[in-house]
Amino acid sequence: MIPMVNLKAQYAEIKDEIEQGLAQTIENCSFILGPNVQGFEKEAADYLGAKHAIGVASGTDALHLALAAEGIGAGDEVITTAFTFIATAEAICYVGAKPVFVDIDPRTFNIDPEVIEQAITPKTKAVMPVHLFGQPADMARIKEICAKHNLKLIEDCAQSFGARIDGKQTGSIGNAAGFSFFPSKNLGAFGDGGLVTTNSDETAAKVKMLRNHGSDVRYYHDVIGYNSRLDDMQAVILRVKLKRIEQYNQGRRRAAHLYSKLMADLPLTVPYEDGLGEHVYHQYTLLCDRRDDVLKALQDKQIGCAIYYPVPLHRQNVFKEAYADVSLPVTESVAASCMALPICPNLSDENIETIVGVIRSVLTA
Repeated sequence: MIPMVNLKAQYAEIKDEIEQGLAQTIENCSFILGPNVQGFEKEAADYLGAKHAIGVASGTDALHLALAAEGIGAGDEVITTAFTFIATAEAICYVGAKPVFVDIDPRTFNIDPEVIEQAITPKTKAVMPVHLFGQPADMARIKEICAKHNLKLIEDCAQSFGARIDGKQTGSIGNAAGFSFFPSKNLGAFGDGGLVTTNSDETAAKVKMLRNHGSDVRYYHDVIGYNSRLDDMQAVILRVKLKRIEQYNQGRRRAAHLYSKLMADLPLTVPYEDGLGEHVYHQYTLLCDRRDDVLKALQDKQIGCAIYYPVPLHRQNVFKEAYADVSLPVTESVAASCMALPICPNLSDENIETIVGVIRSVLTA
């Protein structure tokens, strides 16, 4: 069996360090916003090149609180992509705003900057690009559009921890950003966790208040807030893994490049690197007209595989009535043929060759 992500193998490499840290936290009984949360926030901010990093309970919360802290609210519109996990749009809806879905670039699968301007209305207050599958969106062009129209730029970095563009880390470019530490992410916890980054003192102060029941001083509450604090025990795990994130991301890139090399002659489309940013391959997603045949063959061999994402957001039941008139041809075409293969830092060359062999047996039969 070859899983999509081999978390057991990763854990075996860092087990002693994690267990030592967890034991110390339990001994100290510092569970809520304790020293490991504070330590992780500083280390993450330093690594990402952001002035502030604020730990929260999940990646979804990170996007929600970033939007709220930037003043996005009822009646506002936020331009984003429909080819992403639903949390992107959920966060926009949570603050009472409306997601405005636009199409994607057919090669990178990221939001297409050339269609953003066409979607701007007097109600537009922000743009939320997603650095999908670990490839940075075209931030220079998007930032230019936001500056021209006085729009907030909120980055969805759920899949891009450690990805760079023009020498800057994703999460350090817009007004604010949200990261996810779901276990399978490039930097993953042992449960849910998230991070908001920003270079604004004001935004950081608002996020800190919002994550902690609207309170700066214990039992004094200035706004209606949320219970969205990163757990100190998760912070222990994240601190251990953060020290190795460059190694982890290089391992993913090595695996991805070997996949692409071995499948160069097959009738499918391997992931595209646009050269603007460094892809960190949270997912290795390809396009294949015979997707169902390939998926079945992989599943028969107990090889992990998945579709991210089979139904674009504007066609999901929760949104389809409101967006019935929205047509996103590139998004819909990609969703109809995309599929993801196992990818993680410790995926061996032998396993990659086995996976490609199964795919080759289907497509050359």
